[in-house]
Amino acid sequence: MANITVTDPSSLGDALRKTRKTLKISQEDLSLQTGISRTTIRAIEQGKQTAHVGLVLQLCRDLGLTVVITAPGTVDRP
Repeated sequence: MANITVTDPSSLGDALRKTRKTLKISQEDLSLQTGISRTTIRAIEQGKQTAHVGLVLQLCRDLGLTVVITAPGTVDRP
């Protein structure tokens, strides 16, 4: 999978949803795998502004995603 640029909660949610669907995992199955409620997963995928960072990182980890933070000035933004 290619690198995904995340700039806000909405684009993060899109990235999580696209990855989950690519892996052919339902929200229900991801909920059972992670212990995070389906309602919370849905809210995060919809770009919930107040999602807990720990839950978001857990979803990333369980979907096989790695979060990379780029310092200002080290890469051009699209």
